[in-house]
Amino acid sequence: MATFLYKLGRLAFRRRRYVALVWVALLALAGFGAASASTATSSSFSIPGTEAQRAFDLLEQRFPGTSADGATARVVFKAPEGEKVTDSANKSEIQGIVKELGSGSGQIAKVDDPFEVQAVSKDGSTAYVSVSYKVNSMELTDRTTDALKGAGKDAQNSGMTVEIGGDALQVMPHTGAAEIIGVAIAAVVLVITFGSLIAAGLPLLTALIGVGIGVSLITALANVLDLGSTTSTLAMMIGLAVGIDYALFIVSRYRAELAEGREREEAAGRAVGTAGSAVVFAGLTVVIALVGLAVVNIPMLTKMGFAAAGTVAIAVVIALTLVPALLGFAGKRVMGRKARKAAEAEMRPEAKPNMGTRWARFVLRRPVWVLLVGVLGLGVIAVPAASLEMGLPDDGAQPKSTTQRQAYDLLSDGFGPGFNGPLMVVMDGKGSSDPKAAAARVAEEIEGIGVVAVTPANFNKAGDTAMITVIPKDRPSSHATEEVVHDIRDMGKDIKADTGAEVLVTGATAMNIDFSQKMNNALLPYLALVVGLAFLLLMLVFRSILVPLKAALGFLLSVVAALGAVVAVFQWGWLGSLFGVEQTGPIMSMMPIFMVGVVFGLAMDYEVFLVTRMREAYVHGESPGQAIVTGFKHGARVVTAAAVIMMAVFAGFIGSSEQMIKMIGFSLAIAVLFDAFVVRMAIVPAVLALLGKRAWWLPRWLDRALPNVDVEGEKLRKQLTEETAGSGSEGGDGGERELVRV
Repeated sequence: MATFLYKLGRLAFRRRRYVALVWVALLALAGFGAASASTATSSSFSIPGTEAQRAFDLLEQRFPGTSADGATARVVFKAPEGEKVTDSANKSEIQGIVKELGSGSGQIAKVDDPFEVQAVSKDGSTAYVSVSYKVNSMELTDRTTDALKGAGKDAQNSGMTVEIGGDALQVMPHTGAAEIIGVAIAAVVLVITFGSLIAAGLPLLTALIGVGIGVSLITALANVLDLGSTTSTLAMMIGLAVGIDYALFIVSRYRAELAEGREREEAAGRAVGTAGSAVVFAGLTVVIALVGLAVVNIPMLTKMGFAAAGTVAIAVVIALTLVPALLGFAGKRVMGRKARKAAEAEMRPEAKPNMGTRWARFVLRRPVWVLLVGVLGLGVIAVPAASLEMGLPDDGAQPKSTTQRQAYDLLSDGFGPGFNGPLMVVMDGKGSSDPKAAAARVAEEIEGIGVVAVTPANFNKAGDTAMITVIPKDRPSSHATEEVVHDIRDMGKDIKADTGAEVLVTGATAMNIDFSQKMNNALLPYLALVVGLAFLLLMLVFRSILVPLKAALGFLLSVVAALGAVVAVFQWGWLGSLFGVEQTGPIMSMMPIFMVGVVFGLAMDYEVFLVTRMREAYVHGESPGQAIVTGFKHGARVVTAAAVIMMAVFAGFIGSSEQMIKMIGFSLAIAVLFDAFVVRMAIVPAVLALLGKRAWWLPRWLDRALPNVDVEGEKLRKQLTEETAGSGSEGGDGGERELVRV
């Protein structure tokens, strides 16, 4: 592989104009496709194999036209102090709004008059209008949402408080500022790392081109493949981070080769042949982690994983082709003045050791202490993870300034928190001799469970299926509400045995509970798949069993510690105000498996880049201890910069107003912090120091069975040496030129 990539790097360097033109053309084509593609209006969400999904599907069949999975909204009214919503003026105002809403859009399925459906609080201070739509929230037109927003303005002028909740006003958070902050911090880190504006600008430019192509392709195909807007957010977040990292690795190695006195084309070839091999395998681990999300069997998540994996693949190809091409344009300006002086100094025997060298020597002197401090420190931070509770946040997690949060609070105060998450119980009476009697028994037994309200059964025209709305006592994301759902389902088993009628629980709250359970069940199989495949890949790269095992165990330690930090902040509320946590509650169910997928791939980036340099030194004759020092001498600065950049990109999302985005940004940033600086920079060298030569042990039979991909460039170096020696004094490096003729 190293030889092929060496040839590719030199070819891209020589043909830099054509390579740059090809990538610019691809960016233009992708941008044109995104601009001309029809707007994606639908982003279907389904959870195959769950009871809530089966109930939704049943409602679509038995209650045609009701759009069971359509968007909903609740317009909440609170009368001025000393008045009631039932007062004639307030009542007529609300009823006028009901009529206005009903005629405001063709997408509305039903608008309930609160005075007819008893949606008025006992003290008469609060009422709410339920609005059901024919389509989901992503398909609502601007006219429909504008009508909803404007519905309560007249009532507000009359003195009533009017707020709107539900998913009809759900919008994807704008994260542009977060990305700008991340890129700005990345630019500062790159300038400090390289000491050259040109060298710092290269990774940023290539990463932005890669993300531009990836996100544009996702936008162009969004309508065809039914991709949600979160897909492009994920692809942008990951693509930007890995794109900068991979280019950073290549540029750093190129500068090191120049510092050793090689010509620019030769330096580009060797940089792509060595660091490029690490980039390929690091990229493969990220792709495996993202594509592996398919095991969860949630279509939306699978599409997100594949789209993000495609963006990572683009970042890898750009690093191998466009980066050496741009290095050709940059010339020696890629080496700043300070960098050139430092390179000259490092070539002298008396050169001062850099910080990476000093740290590696410290770890070699105290490996046991470093290992104990690292493991115990992460272990303590991981303790809260034992209390992890998963769920999906409701409107109570929204910022207090939003109308959704204020509507949530008004409903909780006027009716009780359970009104924010009603459950829909569906009774399939086709197998029952008396569906109405079965429905009556269902309602009676649900009341016995201990809920706030149970509405009368609403039968379809055929009279074989009924819907019953249940209002729990607690908020939608609470453990108590989850218990109510499980109790109703357990009760349904007895009813089916006695009457033949099947009882199913659905609705947004039940769907969230089932989604969380499905994610929880998929976590261990996903971990086994991703870690297992990556273990095999790393065994191929490092020609070792213990090094990949150590890499996988270290990753698991950093992920559990990151989960502990997330639980402490978002579930327990520790330092919550510092991170803008509006309301504590269960951890978003998608977050752990999502964090495992993303962080595992990124952690392997650092592992591959840092340890391949150690492996390279060891293969070329250095002792195990000296190889660790060499790896840190050349790799620690780059890995540190890459990790800081990654943390900056992710931490920028902590400022989002959306709890979900905030939680994802925090979890990824803290996981990268633990993995890069504690696991890769401390635990990894400590373990390697304790293992010595045993770290690189591989059974002979396995060594013969595994293909040699030559990541460290041993074969490449031998071949170049032989070709150079064979050319004698006739052509200098003519043998190498012949070698790379493609």
